[in-house]
Amino acid sequence: MRLEEAIKTNRFEDEKHKASLNLLYTTYWLKNQISKEMKSNGLTFEQFNIMRILRGSHPEQMCIKDIADRMIEKSSNVPRIIDRLIVKKLVKRTTSKVDKRETLVSLSYKGMLTLEDASKLTHHLTSDIIGLSEVEAITLNELLEKMRSRPEAIIAGQAE
Repeated sequence: MRLEEAIKTNRFEDEKHKASLNLLYTTYWLKNQISKEMKSNGLTFEQFNIMRILRGSHPEQMCIKDIADRMIEKSSNVPRIIDRLIVKKLVKRTTSKVDKRETLVSLSYKGMLTLEDASKLTHHLTSDIIGLSEVEAITLNELLEKMRSRPEAIIAGQAE
């Protein structure tokens, strides 16, 4: 679906304005598609993201601050999301032996199995839904990374 149809307007300041809106719209659209798939595993998008982060360090444990730093969508909700994963027995929480103030989190065996199933669904979904060739995906990745690599002063409107 074209952006104009989705947001019911064709009035944009310029192509860069349209591109930024298109990027935002597409981001939420993709997140919603993935979230629908995650529901079949009883997970939210954020829970799935935390579990993926924990899998990256498995079998090592991670502190909550490090998990929060790696989140796709930054959130101060990380401790509450982890609490929900603990209730579901998908992660385990322990206290650091080095620093008793630090809480460490790791995937449980059930969490690993759940994450494996959810990852298969997500991989299948993204392969089908993205609809880009490998070359197109490389180009899109390069453009997105170029966009994010701009100096902070320019992004904040302090230069140019």
